[in-house]
Amino acid sequence: MFIYKKPKNLNGAELIAELKNAGLEVKDIYDYADGTIGFDTNDEATAAAVVEAHDGNTIPPEPTVADKLASVGLSIDDLKSALGL
Repeated sequence: MFIYKKPKNLNGAELIAELKNAGLEVKDIYDYADGTIGFDTNDEATAAAVVEAHDGNTIPPEPTVADKLASVGLSIDDLKSALGL
């Protein structure tokens, strides 16, 4: 078990996925409630880099007007036509 400084915005599921993308298989992450987390891994250095870069507060980008129109089956050209432009 290796101990790491707890990221400010820890999201365990995202961190496990990020570790998997780096080639590390981690099943459980333990939050020790003292500013640290721990988990078993076979590559401490790679895991440390992934943990340091982790930000569990990823905010999805704001959809564009085209994205919003597409969600209801319309396009910008459809909107222009409806507005008489």
